[in-house]
Amino acid sequence: MAPRPSITGFDPKKFAAASANGTKGDPWARYEQWRYTGPFTRFNRFKGAFPGLGIATVAFAGYLVAEQMFFKDEHHSEHHD
Repeated sequence: MAPRPSITGFDPKKFAAASANGTKGDPWARYEQWRYTGPFTRFNRFKGAFPGLGIATVAFAGYLVAEQMFFKDEHHSEHHD
């Protein structure tokens, strides 16, 4: 007699094979894998650590350029006694 197909489509053999990959004997490893995928990757966590750093760097660079171009001190070589 052939095994009947599952009504729900759940295959325990496929589940066991999928959950065994990458666990290395740690029973909780597959429950922790979500922490390192999608928005929780190392790059995305680092990117979210400094939310205003990019715009602050651009604003500061713009300020330095404007200061050098428009706000030059014309009397920097004179000495007053």
